[in-house]
Amino acid sequence: MAKRFIPLTEVSEILDISSAQAYALVRSGELPAIKVGGRGQWRVETSELEDYIQRMYSQTRDFVRAQGDD
Repeated sequence: MAKRFIPLTEVSEILDISSAQAYALVRSGELPAIKVGGRGQWRVETSELEDYIQRMYSQTRDFVRAQGDD
């Protein structure tokens, strides 16, 4: 069974970014997450991560189109 939630360390590995960058995405609200447990560990729902990736693809496409043929 696939995991529903993953820690920020896995998010950073999947996106190939630093842990600090993953934390910044969560803190800014760009990547929805929850805090769980007594120590308040951040967890990201895998569907939210997929939604984020799709949004980034869309934003990148829009950016490339806006640049035109230089």
